[in-house]
Amino acid sequence: MDLPEEILAHIFSFLPLQDKCNAFTVCKAWSNICTHPSSWKDTEVRCESGTSVPERFTALLPLVRNLKLSMSLTDPANRRTGLWVLRQAVAKGNGRLEGLSICCVGNTPLFYAGQDLQQGLVDILTNGSSLTVLDLKGVPFTLSDSFVRSVAMLCPALRSLYINNHSLVCGVNGETLRQVLKYCRSLNVLGVFQASLSQDVLKDLLLPERPALKTLKLRCERSLKYTPPLCDQIWSELKLRHPHLWVELELDHTLPELHVPGVLQPSIPVRCLRLLTWTLLLDEVHLVGQSYANTLEVLELQTPASSELNSALISLAKQCVKLREVHCYCVVSQEVITAFITHCPNLCKYTLKIHKEPHPWACIKLK
Repeated sequence: MDLPEEILAHIFSFLPLQDKCNAFTVCKAWSNICTHPSSWKDTEVRCESGTSVPERFTALLPLVRNLKLSMSLTDPANRRTGLWVLRQAVAKGNGRLEGLSICCVGNTPLFYAGQDLQQGLVDILTNGSSLTVLDLKGVPFTLSDSFVRSVAMLCPALRSLYINNHSLVCGVNGETLRQVLKYCRSLNVLGVFQASLSQDVLKDLLLPERPALKTLKLRCERSLKYTPPLCDQIWSELKLRHPHLWVELELDHTLPELHVPGVLQPSIPVRCLRLLTWTLLLDEVHLVGQSYANTLEVLELQTPASSELNSALISLAKQCVKLREVHCYCVVSQEVITAFITHCPNLCKYTLKIHKEPHPWACIKLK
């Protein structure tokens, strides 16, 4: 059955650039659809292994509304190509680019700190940029204070900002985050290192002129040992000010074990919790069941197996009945699986194994 051109163009918009190029050569009808503006609304461009954008599609890059830019860092030529693609989408797009996600693939060169990409992005963006979403979770290098401040000043329309990437060091302090909130007054989705938060940052989020905060994604790693802990009272006030707030906590294996209880404050409205510490988590599992029973929907654990852990997980399953996903990357008993299936009616997927399996462990989907 022939599909209307508008529907095909919408489908093609989700194809990576190379697949768009392949579709372009299939037939004349597809060739015409591949040059339709709707086909370029959402586009992924991969800059790796010397690949580049075919010349016939260069003029169409300004049509992109949401760009996912994946690049290999091993060759400087790939980074230059990535910045060139971004320049076409931003500078020649007449303010039409709304969402930008940058993801780096492959091995990172030794001692590479990403200065060329950070400076290149700042140089390309213009004052009053139309960007509403900027996702930098996929870059492996430390984002500097000056870079984040420059981005905030250049992109005041930002509503979503993710700088909670997996670099070894948090390079953004609390004062920089306060500047971000000052410049980006519509920001309601924020992904950051928890070490970037401070009492003053959370107080700024409490101001009556701030829009309702929807999502706060926090990466907790070793930098937290150098920052004062956030008290439970400020979290209680934040939850009261933003009743629909969804907090995601990811505890990295570099976080010292003694700092874990200070992170898991009971008043945080945690919807998603990833305990990726590889430490014994018995006390933490009990705490999760007591504190987050009314909010927790996604739980991920990396911890040693034990009979005590099995008992703790069974108890947690009875408390956190809103769970939609649970992933435990150690062997558990059959009773644990039964408990989650029985007591969590919204459970749609889980990774719970009674025997070791080759990596990666397959997730089981129920719905």
